[in-house]
Amino acid sequence: MLTINNLQKVYNGTTVVNVPALNIAAGESVGLVGNNGAGKTTLFRMILDLIRPSKGEVLSMDANVMQSDDWKVYTGSYLDEGFLIDYLTTEEYFKFIGDLHGLTDGDITERLLPFMDLFNDEILNQRKYIRDYSKGNQKKIGVAAAALSNPELLILDEPFANLDPSSQIRLKNLLKNLRENNGMTMLISSHDLSHVIDVCERIIILEKGQVVQDMRTTENTLRELETYFTV
Repeated sequence: MLTINNLQKVYNGTTVVNVPALNIAAGESVGLVGNNGAGKTTLFRMILDLIRPSKGEVLSMDANVMQSDDWKVYTGSYLDEGFLIDYLTTEEYFKFIGDLHGLTDGDITERLLPFMDLFNDEILNQRKYIRDYSKGNQKKIGVAAAALSNPELLILDEPFANLDPSSQIRLKNLLKNLRENNGMTMLISSHDLSHVIDVCERIIILEKGQVVQDMRTTENTLRELETYFTV
């Protein structure tokens, strides 16, 4: 699904991402963890062609993301509130996203049904613009919009941030269901080690822009990560 070759990003002489090789198979759920400044968001932005690498390439289904737009059809992503159109209502925004993917109003309604528990009666029919929602509810809107088209590849940056504990658990279960029932390939960054381990079968630790560990999730993974980040 995704292949990274000799990928580097350099800012003002400082290398913030340096990934010689990384492969993510179709249907794989991968969690990206690391402290602030590890390069997680920069890596995501290069994968989504939002910023250009200083060197190297990202291939999505063997197509270079810098040279083709084909990957955009099967990729859903939410990194931050900049992905939202905040002067629209939630319904208008979902309709906009749905139109991009050729979805009918009925399709949109059906595909939002799994999100109703997460929305908790706080998202739809509120008669207000997205900019007037809390950060947590904006996160819910963005994640739902990213998954609306049932993408083959879903990329989420810190999806559990700004959510209350109940919403974190609901989102975790929702992502697990999307992975298991829809076969989505997922790439998720998170500071919440417990949740990302529950969702993802593979964990990558990024430090100073480099992959320092790449492991399969087991019953010992949380303890291993806690040890790594406290030593």
